[in-house]
Amino acid sequence: MYFVTLLIKARNQLKSKIMNAKYTYLLALLFLCYTGCGKINTNVPNSIIVPSGNFTGVFKRVHVKKGVYDTLKANILLSMSVNTGFRITGDTATVHAGSYGSYAVSNDYTTIQFLDATSATKGLTPKVHLNGVYNYLYDGSRLQIVANSALDTLSYQYDLKLAN
Repeated sequence: MYFVTLLIKARNQLKSKIMNAKYTYLLALLFLCYTGCGKINTNVPNSIIVPSGNFTGVFKRVHVKKGVYDTLKANILLSMSVNTGFRITGDTATVHAGSYGSYAVSNDYTTIQFLDATSATKGLTPKVHLNGVYNYLYDGSRLQIVANSALDTLSYQYDLKLAN
């Protein structure tokens, strides 16, 4: 009789441990569901801002040769409109060419392509034209545009702020 009582006691303790384990897993599952279904982050912007307006700032042409940096700078004005395209004015005497053309933003809003109507089709020009595909960042007031050569020895950098 004592043996049967011990077996019943052992079975009840084992059953209790199994039930506690089940409740522990159930509680953990409920917690995960609760935290996963919590409030969604509302700090994410509702729309992406396509660059448009008048931007002023500095253009830099950085060339690296044998570890030596050669930097040329110019203060420029970049006017952008989705309807009419872009126009570069400002200090266009030596480093950057005054130019105009169209532009398009990629679907993932990480690159922008400029098609400069004044860019030479043959030969090299001494001035830089805003032409080709560039990486960009735009937060609604600051526009940064960068293009690097394949070997990272030449970099075109535009650091601009919205003027209007």
